[in-house]
Amino acid sequence: MFAIKNTATLAKMNDFGLLILRLSAGGMMAFGHGLGKLTGVLKGGGASFPDPLGIGGQLSLGLAAGAEFFAALLIILGLKTRLSAIPLVFSMAVAAFLVHGNDPFMKKEKALLYLVMFLVVLFCGPGKHSVDSKLRK
Repeated sequence: MFAIKNTATLAKMNDFGLLILRLSAGGMMAFGHGLGKLTGVLKGGGASFPDPLGIGGQLSLGLAAGAEFFAALLIILGLKTRLSAIPLVFSMAVAAFLVHGNDPFMKKEKALLYLVMFLVVLFCGPGKHSVDSKLRK
């Protein structure tokens, strides 16, 4: 059984775990999803983007791009981390439950995984290896 009883070691492991989560979830979101959406916004796209909230495809694309690129970059840095996680949690909830709500599980699985990752960041914070932590000192 793998058990660590030293609280200092546990704290360090938790901080590194949060760093890995922030870098991977934020990086994959920003550069795997957000950058493409941001490019679409800059090219004036959005007419065919899903509009699950009834606010228009272009505005929906703009909000998704802002969350998925800019908020994800802040998550990577660990800057305004909990606040930055909120639009990402919202965006992934909309994707999973509204855009892909009637789709099979495999179609919504990625959005659900991101949703869970950003919920962890929201509840646990950025950890010690973050700009937020440095600013608190």
